[in-house]
Amino acid sequence: MAIWFARLAVDRWRLSSGLVRGEGADAHPLALIAETAHGPRIQAANDPGHAAGARPGMMLADARTLCPQLAVAPADPAGDLAFLEKLALWSRRWGPWSALDPPDGLIVDVTAVAHLFGGEARLIASAARDISAREFTARVAIAPTAGAAWALAHFGKDGAILAAEDDTERTSSSLPVAALRLDEDTLIVLRRLGLKRIGDLYGVGRDALKRRFRGYKAPASNPLLRLDQLLGRVPEPLIPIVPHDFPLVQRRLMEPIRHRDLLDQVMADLAVDMARELEGMKQGARRLELDLWRVDGEVVQRRLEFAAPTRDPAHICRLFSARLDDIDSGFGIETVRLRANWVEPLAMEQGDIEAAAGRHGISLSACIDRLSIRLGQGAVRRLVPSASHSPERAQCWESLSGASGASAPSCEAGKERPLKLLDRPEQVAVLYATPDGYPKSFRWRGKVHEVVRVEGPERIAPEWWRANSLTRLRDYYRIEDQGGQQYWLYRNGIINDGRGGLPDWFLSGFFG
Repeated sequence: MAIWFARLAVDRWRLSSGLVRGEGADAHPLALIAETAHGPRIQAANDPGHAAGARPGMMLADARTLCPQLAVAPADPAGDLAFLEKLALWSRRWGPWSALDPPDGLIVDVTAVAHLFGGEARLIASAARDISAREFTARVAIAPTAGAAWALAHFGKDGAILAAEDDTERTSSSLPVAALRLDEDTLIVLRRLGLKRIGDLYGVGRDALKRRFRGYKAPASNPLLRLDQLLGRVPEPLIPIVPHDFPLVQRRLMEPIRHRDLLDQVMADLAVDMARELEGMKQGARRLELDLWRVDGEVVQRRLEFAAPTRDPAHICRLFSARLDDIDSGFGIETVRLRANWVEPLAMEQGDIEAAAGRHGISLSACIDRLSIRLGQGAVRRLVPSASHSPERAQCWESLSGASGASAPSCEAGKERPLKLLDRPEQVAVLYATPDGYPKSFRWRGKVHEVVRVEGPERIAPEWWRANSLTRLRDYYRIEDQGGQQYWLYRNGIINDGRGGLPDWFLSGFFG
């Protein structure tokens, strides 16, 4: 089932302004505008505004020429999208899941649920009735595929029902090509070719359409793909909206507080409540946000990120105490709220009572959290493996407080690597017996090193998805000099590889 909120932005503005449909400012021409480089441009208009000539995409100056009494208000596309997500969750009363069809539509899966409402006609009637009760303008349609339902909701009869897949081709043939959800450039090309209706595409060979739109990769630019999705010949992936209920606890204070000891007491109470909420969900917090509402309307926010999931009230209070020293309470704080907007599973554990009684230290994760609070979130890091064969990309630094706990697999697993790698490999002068052989001696930083033992080579090819065609492969050698020091040298390229002149040698790191 497709639901098209034809006036979503205007309806949301009207509801937020406390106006009733058809009364007050909603009875006069109104346009929602956005500032652009060339001046204000209309994003949406109400019904009187449309009747007066205001259209989305029109410059405000042009619309004012047609309708001098046109009133304006700022548009809020981000707020409209967030409100559409809430409508998607609300619309799950008609199906098990719903997906967004931005900027103003929804797709609801109503497979095998119509009988619960007494049939598809009553299902559409129920949706239209509930949407109208919320004072929204919407068109609803049901079809076997999401593309067909979208086409009927936008260009068909309101409340249309397409029951059988065999009727999809016949019913959609009279609809305009814009019903295929194509972008404006592709629609212009189709109109220039004389293809104005979907039925016109049925008379054109697929090979001809494929050749004409071969370079159009995006779905909104490929009429053949959109046509197959409408007819159900190829699947169309949809991402359902999944609600996330984040644990939240708060205190509305009878009297505003200004002193730190009172704030610490409220913080302790909230930490206990949050631990109880997380324990009931079998979760632990990885990020906590503390919001403090002041009497003057200002909101002060503090955030914590943990190295591991936790629900220990004492640990939470201890870390927040270091972040509350610079709080300006103004004329007082009247509301305090604690929210966990990043949680991970944390099962309950039965600890060793005797061991816990005699332990005086702290856990590693608690130590990391304390260091992060004292030194900063990005100051405490760890080296994790990265999926790359190139030695300089085989490891990367990761913040411990924001780490998810899972590292990328290393392509160098099982390979012996030096304990120290230079930030940049340094070029050395090498003497060797044969062009492809190992070095006999090399000069580095003005000192000559005689080679007594050699291990290798280990050949590492360049990563073709990162390197260009002239990047040369490397042969790495583990070399020990007369003093017992072990080096990691590599030859950059081989002779006559067609990617440069003679190979160069570089020192990359040290063993031991």
